[in-house]
Amino acid sequence: MDCIYSSSSISIPLSSHSTHPSCQLKPNSLSWSASLPKLHLSVTTPASSFPIPIRHKDSTVSAAWTRRSRGELAKRPNRKSWKQRTDMYMRPFLLNVFFSKRFIHAKVMHRNTSKVVSVASTNAKDLRYTLPSLTDGNACKVIGKLIAERSMEADVFAMSYEPQKNERIEGKLGIVIDTIKESGIIFY
Repeated sequence: MDCIYSSSSISIPLSSHSTHPSCQLKPNSLSWSASLPKLHLSVTTPASSFPIPIRHKDSTVSAAWTRRSRGELAKRPNRKSWKQRTDMYMRPFLLNVFFSKRFIHAKVMHRNTSKVVSVASTNAKDLRYTLPSLTDGNACKVIGKLIAERSMEADVFAMSYEPQKNERIEGKLGIVIDTIKESGIIFY
């Protein structure tokens, strides 16, 4: 009598007259694993051995690092876009104009290093006593010309201006930017 499985305690005979239901010779499927007999073994452990942790359906395995899904990326709105991350390198010089009730202040900064390239203000001593008004359209033209001249001296021939959220490029701001463009600075 041949045995397919034998151990010290169990032996299953292989014969054509086997009465065990798991040792049928007719396969139910065409796969090779279906032709093997199915063994129904049960293992009992004594109650004194260590407890086996039971996993619930909700529990997840936490890994050290996992690839983020698109849903998780959507939950992180603070992540900057490609344009926001590369803009400081593509357009390095930024014009900043501040209008007060008493004066106008403009400066050109290098975004990456935060170095100030050129500054012009109607509050400076040379302009404060020569201009009749420190906040009108004539003062805006003077500030635009000074910014353009001082930027060209510092070898900056192109700059950009990013308006604030609800800011329009018109009025005094439009006069300053138009004067800078007329003086030979390229805006991109």
